Amino acid sequence: MSGLQCLASENIWFDKYRYDEAERRFYEGLNGPSTQQQQQDREVNAILQDMAKSRKNILQSLNGAKTALQQAKGRQQKRQHRNSSSHGGDQELVSRMKSLELENQTLHKVVESMREALQKLESRVAVLEKTPAPAAVPSAKAAPVKAVPVKQVNGDDADDDDDFDLFGSDDEDEEAERLKQERVEAYAAKKAKKPALIAKSSILLDVKPWDDETDMAKLEECVRSVQMDGLLWGASKLVPVGYGIKKLQINCVVEDDKVGTDILEEEITKFEDFVQSVDVAAFNKI
Repeated sequence: MSGLQCLASENIWFDKYRYDEAERRFYEGLNGPSTQQQQQDREVNAILQDMAKSRKNILQSLNGAKTALQQAKGRQQKRQHRNSSSHGGDQELVSRMKSLELENQTLHKVVESMREALQKLESRVAVLEKTPAPAAVPSAKAAPVKAVPVKQVNGDDADDDDDFDLFGSDDEDEEAERLKQERVEAYAAKKAKKPALIAKSSILLDVKPWDDETDMAKLEECVRSVQMDGLLWGASKLVPVGYGIKKLQINCVVEDDKVGTDILEEEITKFEDFVQSVDVAAFNKI
């Protein structure tokens, strides 16, 4: 097939006879016609035409062979692809079958172990059903009750019993009252030793200035200058209000028994040059 491919790629001058015919006519026009020469030219032209036809047939055969070869190669590639795909599918099927077999074996083992455990449980239940329940054993023996001897009462003893107080005496009441008082005093002393819980609250204040020209750093300094027992200042920030005005939002922790919101507002509003108003934004018990 390599020779056919070489011939198929060869360039052939199929129209050479036409140029030869034109050349012959040109020379005849110059030198005049020749009968013998014309006969030879006709034979040559016929041979050239036959050669051209033969070459054309050969070229068509080569093209057909080339096409057939390409088709054969395409069919062979498709066949190989089908074989490879079928081989891959077979391998996948085999692997799945192996995994199913392993899973089946595992399930058989689990079922067998459950069956053995069930048999053991049934045998234990049968033994328990056949064994009678033991009698209840008393935890403690009852103590024998001894008869209390009855004392005979004489006439003189009866008179003495009249003076006996069956409901207790005043001495016993005083002793019980004393013990009760001691216990109350001990409880009060113990309670006094415990530290008392101090109620505290977290307050978030909004301090508003007069205008946008107020010095907010100076305003915060004035607010933090308010110091009193039970007051602790915390973090602060500036919050925009509008038209370039910002308010001071400051947090503080106070003891409820010592400091109230009214006192804080009164002390802060004393700085009239900086503070316009004070509002409680949030109030939480600690």
